[in-house]
Amino acid sequence: MTSRRADRGLGSRSPRRVCLPRPAFVLVFLAVLMPLAVGAQPPGKMPRVGVLSGATPATTAIRYEALRRGLRELGYVEGKNIVLEFRYAEGRPERLPGLVAELVRLNVDVIVTEGDHQIRAAKQTTQTIPIVVALAGDLIGPGHAVSLARPGGNVTGLTTSAPEAGVKRLELLKATLPRASRIGMLWNPTNAVNAGILREMEAAAPALGLQLLPLDVRTSDDVDVAFRKALSERTDAMIAFGDTVLLTHRGRIVDFAARNRLPAMYGNQDYMDAGGLMFYGPNVAEMYRRAAMYVDKILKGAKPGDLPIEQPTKFELIINRASRES
Repeated sequence: MTSRRADRGLGSRSPRRVCLPRPAFVLVFLAVLMPLAVGAQPPGKMPRVGVLSGATPATTAIRYEALRRGLRELGYVEGKNIVLEFRYAEGRPERLPGLVAELVRLNVDVIVTEGDHQIRAAKQTTQTIPIVVALAGDLIGPGHAVSLARPGGNVTGLTTSAPEAGVKRLELLKATLPRASRIGMLWNPTNAVNAGILREMEAAAPALGLQLLPLDVRTSDDVDVAFRKALSERTDAMIAFGDTVLLTHRGRIVDFAARNRLPAMYGNQDYMDAGGLMFYGPNVAEMYRRAAMYVDKILKGAKPGDLPIEQPTKFELIINRASRES
């Protein structure tokens, strides 16, 4: 039907009027609008996004590739119509304020980050630049946001907050190792989110017949100390939290568990890439891909305080049959 209408219009003898087919008009209209699709940026200004990590480039490679993939799906190509500025603290939280200051001086439009320490450093340095959290635990308890529906302020994004996740890790570990009773908890006590998770797990442990032994890792220097304590306390298994300081040493942690035949459950999928035995939690790469949607909305004019915080709805249990710990 469309082609017949087009033939009649184009074949008209009247020089005054040419009937343009409606589908073609739509295509022309869209073609005119497409250059305006990427954000509400001033003409000639390329959006600049700061990416702040507490870890190393090697540790974050997979998740940042997922972020790039998410941006590409939305029409952003790094170096062509968007600039990504990466900054890495490499397991040294004291470097974070200086790294955020660098991003502020670069006048970035958005800061993408993860974890309690990084969010806190970013918020303390700027209250105006939008902060998109790609991966974090509780954002409400530590005061990073007012509520999930209306975060307020300049922070929004995705959270792994699910009180039952830590308890579920205990249950899965117990089901896998019925005789286990003493579980070493490799964690960072300065991480406010981890503190809440550990409290939930400690409350559930007695019913499972488990005793939890905290193994504190505040800095890189504490890793070997925690290892020695795990051995001296004769732990039967171990749970390693997804803290940035710990993830920086994920290879050492997995190696320690393997050498000492210590089965371990991990709270971050990155441990599995290093040969870890078990993981339970949300898909980290998928969270980073979805973080790109928040960046896109903010670049198009949305306020971070008005964008609801997203919680995970799907958790994965991964068991590595080729793990060195098994």
